[in-house]
Amino acid sequence: MAWIKIIDEENAEDSLKEQYDQLIEPWGGVDNILKIHSLNPESLAAHVKLYKTLMYGKSPLRRTDREMIAVVVSAINQCHYWIIHHGEGLLKLTKDESLVNQLKSDYTLANISTKQMTMLNYAAKLTDRPADIFNRDIEELREVGFKDRAILDINQIVAYYAFVNRIADGLGVDLEEFWNNKKINWKI
Repeated sequence: MAWIKIIDEENAEDSLKEQYDQLIEPWGGVDNILKIHSLNPESLAAHVKLYKTLMYGKSPLRRTDREMIAVVVSAINQCHYWIIHHGEGLLKLTKDESLVNQLKSDYTLANISTKQMTMLNYAAKLTDRPADIFNRDIEELREVGFKDRAILDINQIVAYYAFVNRIADGLGVDLEEFWNNKKINWKI
């Protein structure tokens, strides 16, 4: 499941158990990316709060845009765990398997709006070459209609997925058993 010790749901106590009780997914357990924090329940709480704020909180970005960023950043980082999780999340929202597969393999060929392509170009550049980001990149986002709050949200979502991709890959976080029984498109 991971390369470090984790405390599973059955062995959780105190604040960790309380958090796990709030994080049980419909498949019946807590996602492994959250259980990796089990030795530091405070980081678990912070992780969950940041995730919920960025992906579900009030924002000028649509949920589909947020999921698109998650898939593209995870694909660039080759993070299997998050490509699968958020590829499925985007598929639920869009019902467009072709779009999801394109974002997983080469987002630049996706049939999306100019505004979305500009957003994903920024996300890709920030993921792959953060030292090459300049004011011009922000101006390009503004030129297609993004206001500063949306630009902040795009940036923070990209940064969040850089963070969690490295947690997953750097600690050997495996997909949950649930995925073995689910028919999903594994094309990545």
